[in-house]
Formats: sequence, C-alpha cells, structure tokens
Amino acid sequence: MGETHIAALTEPFGSFSQIIADNAARLGDRTALRDESGDIGWAELNERVERIAARLIESGLQRGQSVAILGHSSIAYALVFLAAVRAGGVAAPLTTSASAEQLGGMASDSGAHHIFIDRAKLGELGDDCFAGLRRIVLDEELDDWMAPAGTQVPAFDPKPGDPFNIIYSSGTTGVPKGIVHSHQMRWRQFASIGASYLDSGLEVRALASTPLYSNTTMVAFLAPLLAGGMVRIMGKFSAVRWLDHAQADRTTVTMLVPVQYQRLMDEPRFDDFDLSSLALKYCTSAPFPAPLKREVLRRMPGALVEIYSMTEGGVVCLLPCHEFPDKLHTVGRPAPGSEIRVLDDEDREVPPGTAGNLVGRSQTMMSGYKNRPEQTQEGYWSDPATGDVWQRMGDIGRVDAEGFVELVGRAKDMIISGGFNIYPTDLEAELEREDDVIEAAVVGVSSRRWGESPVGFVQLADRARPVGDVLAAVNARLGKTQRLAALHPIGEMPRSHIGKLLKTELREKAETLGGVE
Repeated sequence: MGETHIAALTEPFGSFSQIIADNAARLGDRTALRDESGDIGWAELNERVERIAARLIESGLQRGQSVAILGHSSIAYALVFLAAVRAGGVAAPLTTSASAEQLGGMASDSGAHHIFIDRAKLGELGDDCFAGLRRIVLDEELDDWMAPAGTQVPAFDPKPGDPFNIIYSSGTTGVPKGIVHSHQMRWRQFASIGASYLDSGLEVRALASTPLYSNTTMVAFLAPLLAGGMVRIMGKFSAVRWLDHAQADRTTVTMLVPVQYQRLMDEPRFDDFDLSSLALKYCTSAPFPAPLKREVLRRMPGALVEIYSMTEGGVVCLLPCHEFPDKLHTVGRPAPGSEIRVLDDEDREVPPGTAGNLVGRSQTMMSGYKNRPEQTQEGYWSDPATGDVWQRMGDIGRVDAEGFVELVGRAKDMIISGGFNIYPTDLEAELEREDDVIEAAVVGVSSRRWGESPVGFVQLADRARPVGDVLAAVNARLGKTQRLAALHPIGEMPRSHIGKLLKTELREKAETLGGVE
C-alpha cells in the first residue's frame, strides 16, 4: 500500500481530496489533526470534510467559488479549508490582523457567499459584520450546520487550472491582493514533498505554528496530510507551548519563521525539552540572519532548510543549512525546475556576481491576483528574446560563482515584520492624513522580537499635538501587524542634492534613537 501511495504522489497531477480519502480508508483511527482542544482521526476527518462539503453545495456553493474562513487556527478551521476544496470551491482564509474594513473588502473580493468565523473574532467585529453572507460560527455552530452523518459528496475531479485557494497579501492599508493558487501549483509544491517523506520512511508528525491563513503554513499542513501524517495546529505562538508540543508529540517536521526561531533561542528553558525526534525544520517568509541560522543548527536537532520564494511564485531557492555552513549568508540555490535572473533598472541582465533586481520562474507560479489583471501583469517581466514570463521578486540580490543567491536589499524598502509585508508608502499616507503632519517617512528597523518593525519620522506643523497623540491616532486605524513601533519628530527630512529622500540616513537615525523591542 505504501508503494501505491508514493506512486500516486509522484504523478504529474492528482486530487488532494482523493488522497485524503485514500489516507482515511488506509489509516482509520490514526491521528490526523491535533489542536489545543483534542485530536481527530483520519476516518473522522474525512467523514467531517464530506459532511461540510455536502452542506456547502446544498447551500449554494458553486464550482470555483470561494469559502471565506476567519479566526484562530484550529481543527475546525482546517476541516473547513479541506471541505471547501473537496466541494469544488476555493479556500479563502482571511488575515486575522486586518482591520474590519480590510476584512470586508477581502470577503467581497473573494466572491464568497459563506464565511466561517470563530466566536472571538465575531465578538471583536460585531454581529453586523459580513452582512449578506451566510455566517457560520466555527467553534459553536459547525457540528450542527454540517450535513447529517454518512452524507457523501459527488466526486469532484479537479482540472489543473482550477483555483485551489486564495491567500491574501499582508502589509497594505487598502484591500490586500488575493493571490490565487491553482490545483496544479499546489500539487507540484507539496505532492513531491509528501512522497519524499514516505520514501525516506519518516514518520510524519508535523507542528504547524504559523496561522492557516499564511502561505508559509501550507508546508507544515498540506504536505504532511498528503503523506498521511499527523499535523498539530497551534493557535497563538508561544515558545514554551511550542516546546511542550514538540516534546509531547515527538515532532519530526516543523515550519517556523525567523522571529519564532529567535524566540525559541531566547527561551531560558529551551534546553530542558527533549527535541530529539526533530528530523526536518523549515524556515521562510523573512530574512533569516546567518548568526541565528548557526545558533539553530547548533542547538536544535535535525536538518534546517531555508526556503526563499514569494506567495506569488517565481523562483524557489533552497538552502540546506546543515549541508552548507559556509553559505549561511545566502538563501541557497534555485530548486530543480526553478530559474533566476538578475536585471538592472532598465531590465537588462547584469554580469555574473553583480547585484540587481531578481526575477524568477518555476513550475509553481500563481494564477494571478484575484480581480486585478493589471496588477498581475505589473508583477511580471517578459523575456524580450523568448516571451517567457518571469515573476519580479521585489528583492535586490546577486548570484555567486556556485549559484547561491545572496540578498542585498529589497525593492521599494518593503518591511517584513513577523513574516508580514509592510509597505512604508501606505503608512506614510496614513500619517499624512493627520493635520499635524507636514511630511512623513517610514523605515524598517531591526527588531529582536519581530525581525523588523516600522518606525516613522514626521515633520510637524506649528502647534501640533504631541507626537505620541499622532502615533496613537494613526495606529488605531492600522491592522495589528502594520502598527508603528515608534514615531519621531524631525525638523527637516534628509535629502540628496536632487531632492531624493535619504531613507538610509533615517534608518541609521532610528537605530540610534532605539525604543524598538
């Protein structure tokens, strides 16, 4: 049976839902999902997915239509995600840190007619949120809402180009862009990983410690499920809770973002826990400093693999840190099937070893931004010689003689805080909405807690309110992950001789002023 399972996952294309059903038939009561409230076996997982999918179809879900999900990660959340796909719909998890206005915009943009929301988030947003949608409270109503026990759904045979999920981008003050991933893209990403687990004989016990609305989490969620493993779903991350789970579950596979690795390394009780079962640790979503990689390699068992890519796709680079300890300053080399090029500001290729704008392509490219064809095209670069389409990665980097990619900066000064993208221009616009502010600038400052945090500078008008009042007013309008860590008054913005704002000087000034955790 194991060889049949591996063979299915090595096919060029397949059905996630069929693999889930096959795993359920084979594994029965073996644990599939676990969270803070308990666990669920494979047979029960499949039965509940069928019942939720049946009710979705009965209540009007059309093929290719989104199902919105909002709340803390849990077994119930995961079941709805899988059921949306099983019913022929599209899983559309929404970012919990977004503002009420943004959440309404995302739900509308997705085209969802159903939204599954937990009680905590509903209490925060109020009973009048998401008017016009069928609203199901995840942690109170799901059991009664789903179809009766034993209900099964007609077979859904996905086509490669059918949408699988929408992941909404973080870091913008407007409605985030919905990044659409197809069934083919997700199969190419995760079926081969699942097959590799089975082929190696690894007993897959995964710990998913980032939210299920994040693309990052799919490595620790979808791939282990395809392999027939067990996935522990964490709610809010804490270092001690993660260590407790990893020890109790004998976790073998995990995905953590750099700030989570840092918090684990900083935890005074870290060495008291038995992590000897760890076989494979992943990291992605934000810069992973070389000193932190070294510390993780020294103190945590198992392989450490850094993944560099975008939710949109483009190149996928892999750095097996345990194999290349002299390359920890890089993000690795393009994975098989991935390509990278380095361009100047005129979109011409630069000589080897020269820094420039990175573009990449692979077999795992997004279908596009939902309802935004123009912005989809803006993110592409077409090779004038061949017409091939490449994704602009938004980073500045160079490729060394051995093919390893080193990042040296980010286009447009984007800030990555706790794994979330923050665009300074959006925060600057919010600051300049205040009557007290003549001009504003926002930069990213290194943060031990978040990796980076946004810090603002403002030139204030005469008789302006205290800068703390301005900061409070602006942060009240922003999503949790976008809020400014500090705001400093400045007499005049530093500029070059041609009037260009010198953010490098502001960044240095912000580092000197401190005040960021």
